[in-house]
Amino acid sequence: MRRIYYLGVFVPLALVLELADASAPVVFFTSALGVVPAAALMSEATEQLADRSGPGVAGLLNVTLGNTPELIIAVFALTDGLQEVVKATLVGSVIGNSLLVLGVAMLAGGWRRTRQTFSRTAAQTQAGMLVVSVCALVLPAVFRLVHGGGLPGVSVRRASFGHDLEQLSLGVALVLIATYLAGLFFSLRTHRDLFNPEHEDVGPPGWSVRRSILTLVGAAALVAVASNTLVGSIEQASHAVGLSQFFVGVFVVAIVGNASEHYVAVVAAAKDKMDLAVNIAIGSSAQIGLFVAPVLVLLSFVLGPAPMALVFNGYELAALLLTALITITLTSDGESTWFEGVQLLAVYVLLGLVFYFA
Repeated sequence: MRRIYYLGVFVPLALVLELADASAPVVFFTSALGVVPAAALMSEATEQLADRSGPGVAGLLNVTLGNTPELIIAVFALTDGLQEVVKATLVGSVIGNSLLVLGVAMLAGGWRRTRQTFSRTAAQTQAGMLVVSVCALVLPAVFRLVHGGGLPGVSVRRASFGHDLEQLSLGVALVLIATYLAGLFFSLRTHRDLFNPEHEDVGPPGWSVRRSILTLVGAAALVAVASNTLVGSIEQASHAVGLSQFFVGVFVVAIVGNASEHYVAVVAAAKDKMDLAVNIAIGSSAQIGLFVAPVLVLLSFVLGPAPMALVFNGYELAALLLTALITITLTSDGESTWFEGVQLLAVYVLLGLVFYFA
């Protein structure tokens, strides 16, 4: 595990290559390697924090810090008027965490075990928050369809929407943020015990809470630096390998932008800590929908050429609805097997095929 930290040298190397105007694929590959050790450090810090404060608090801190680089990147994209890219990345994060991350976690954790268990109530709460966010993200598109407007295409350019849709998106954003804050109060205060089940503490005492949090913050900063360099090279790298920016936004940017959460959840599941893995995977998707997306809507009123309307294209809407459906179906019993992981991954691959040819 310690040897993986040697890859940290690729973080400054990627910055040097970017300043030296090296080829985009080289910068992309170097930055991707730089994300790996930072993700590993976040994994260790999260695990230590979970032993002290429980999987609920550790998972929340991990997904919050893990989504911070993505939020920062999206703000710069908003400033440049790339609203459709921002929305594609948001959708990619939701389906990536719920399908890819949770799928790999179930597969890795259940491969040598008959089944794994996790808090059914906590999982249902997280999945319920995901469903609420998906409903809210779908409704503006329904409003546009009912009033005779078509859905936007897969172009990366900003689509034109009316004043009513912009104001509707603002109202949706405020409701989502209020729901997210209520969810935090529920999970961290009134029903904290449901998200932090009792567990046996085996082995010698680990890191202190202070050390775990500081390490987590430091690792998240490294992830932000590496991810920013990586995403900056994605556009040119995608042209070099023949991929559309729409596909890159939904899949590549989302996977890389959340690499730290991916790593932590899979490692936790492999160590039979499914409560932590589920909290990270589904919790991150819910946070994207309930907090990151509405915050970006609010910021769009002061950044960029125009407010961002939460109207997604048909492919994105289908992906969100199918993701919410299969996620809540497979987590409702509080148990998981490796085959359920395969099912989640199958849906993710199917969506990838459709988006590739879109």
